[in-house]
Amino acid sequence: MATPFHLAINVTDLGTARGFYGGVLGCTEGRSTETWVDFDFFGHQLSLHLGQPFATAATGKVGDHKVPMPHFGVVLALPDWRKLARRLEEAGTAFILAPSVRFAGQPGEQWTMFFTDPDGNPIEIKGFADMDRVFAS
Repeated sequence: MATPFHLAINVTDLGTARGFYGGVLGCTEGRSTETWVDFDFFGHQLSLHLGQPFATAATGKVGDHKVPMPHFGVVLALPDWRKLARRLEEAGTAFILAPSVRFAGQPGEQWTMFFTDPDGNPIEIKGFADMDRVFAS
């Protein structure tokens, strides 16, 4: 894996965030204080701080879909992506873009899903059958 990234975003309730990131997404909790908590977000460090989440708008055009910008996420191997998609579906996640494949048959073929955390922070999870094709054009 490449060097892990660190991302810090705002949430309004750490308990609710713990339930979503730890419970629904299955991320392992790390350090925390009364005002923030870290998670192992699929090998990356995600810090959730108490505060007002950033504003987003559906301005990103991907194929026929408008997606929220800005957003963050991760790229998973397809078996892991499928497992997470099932987990999110079983949790009753309201998807912005339901789990689906895009660019089928093209060099950048990928599976994707968009959803938000409880504070409206948009997340995209991508899946690739061949991780060597993530940057293919």
